[in-house]
Amino acid sequence: MTPTSATPTPERSERRLLAASVALIVATTLTDVLTPASLVIGTLVSAPLALAALGASRRATVNLTALAIAGNILAGAVNAARDGATPTDLGNRAVSILAAILVGFLSLRAREAATRAARLHEEERRLQRERALRTLIEAVSGPLTQAQFVTRAAHALQDFTGAATVEIGSVDRAVLREPHAHTGPGEGRLGHRLPLNLLARPATRDAGAPRDSQVWAVGGGDTYVARLTRPSDPELLILLTRPAAPPDQLSEAVQTLQPLLDRTALLDDLHARQAQLQERGELLQDLIYSFSHDLRTPLMANAVNMRSALKGAYGPLPDDYAATLRNGLDANAALLTLADQLLLVAKYESGEEDSELQSVPLRDLVLNVTEQLRPAAAARGVTIEPTLDGARVPGRKHDLRRAVQNLLDNAVRYAPAGSAVHVTLARADGEAILSVLDSGPGVSAPRVPTLFQRFRSGGAGGGTGLGLYLTRRIAERHGGTVTYARTARAQSVFTLTLPLEDA
Repeated sequence: MTPTSATPTPERSERRLLAASVALIVATTLTDVLTPASLVIGTLVSAPLALAALGASRRATVNLTALAIAGNILAGAVNAARDGATPTDLGNRAVSILAAILVGFLSLRAREAATRAARLHEEERRLQRERALRTLIEAVSGPLTQAQFVTRAAHALQDFTGAATVEIGSVDRAVLREPHAHTGPGEGRLGHRLPLNLLARPATRDAGAPRDSQVWAVGGGDTYVARLTRPSDPELLILLTRPAAPPDQLSEAVQTLQPLLDRTALLDDLHARQAQLQERGELLQDLIYSFSHDLRTPLMANAVNMRSALKGAYGPLPDDYAATLRNGLDANAALLTLADQLLLVAKYESGEEDSELQSVPLRDLVLNVTEQLRPAAAARGVTIEPTLDGARVPGRKHDLRRAVQNLLDNAVRYAPAGSAVHVTLARADGEAILSVLDSGPGVSAPRVPTLFQRFRSGGAGGGTGLGLYLTRRIAERHGGTVTYARTARAQSVFTLTLPLEDA
């Protein structure tokens, strides 16, 4: 026989109670009919009415009250026809009918009060469970590793369930392994082989447990077992010894922990991926440093040899050979520039700490760069026209020189023959403003948003794809900005803004 058939249901119990009450009311009414009117046995119908109302529904209580009133009226009419009706008999009969009405009314009110109390009690239980679940969630929330999650979950489950001990661990080949946590007296099972009854879920459901329960009892109900799944790792086994909470609350707690564990697994995976990316980034930076340093030595030695050959160290040279050497020197210089740029890129990308700031005379620095670029500008038929005010800025001289040189070299390279590159340095609102203007083809509108990003070459602002990117990074590191604009006269202007040195 199943538990459902063995245990009376509330509906069946109510039907039995109503049948007994109806039988008592009928028996009382018959007795009242057969006895003299002066006895008023009908008053006794209030007893089964009150008894039935305690377990009957509102509708059944009303029907029983009506039946009791009808029985009193029937008995009073029969007694009056047989024995006569005196005022005393009529008064007693009226009292009997009023007693039935009063008992029925009070029974209804008592039932409503009991229902209200039961509802309030159930609401209080629900709120207590919600508070307990909220406390459980708060205890295992946060950016936790799986090991931290397991430790916090074990303590939180012990508080939630009132279990004597709680143990959580990963199961690998029937052995309990890390991540692992054990609360309560005694030693845990870490590293021990678990018995089969703890590993295999029983085919039958425990009495009182919900159909979707994640918890089942073993060992005669002394221990409860549950599992938490993990995406790419073995499941976590939960063992609770003598919990005070019922199975449905245990199952609810386990279901609450599952999404929190899933989030923790995602965080662990994210941290692992971040560590891999950081390791790869450091490797690439090391490669760039090594490449740049190792490249500079042979390039500089090669440049010394070519300059010596051009100066006649190895005797007169044919014109074609001398031209080839000069082209080689230009290519050599371009490679040295690239090596320097790669070193700066690695420096800024790694977040390497800068040296202390110095007081840099920006006007002298710009003049020096201008004089250095005049021969290359003259070879292209371009003149450089500076208009420079005095300005001092806090910064790193080598980096600022690189930024200025990138802007001027870019303008000289793309300015048309016979034109001029205008270099202006002014002071305004506590800032030094360096503008470099040329009449070159400029930058196409689609490229402007990515002009100062890495490896965006082609057209003005091109080259290795690092010059303008480094200029932006240098400006930002010094608290300034660099911008590009196209003037109304179809000229390109790059503007470098840096904060002035405090007076």
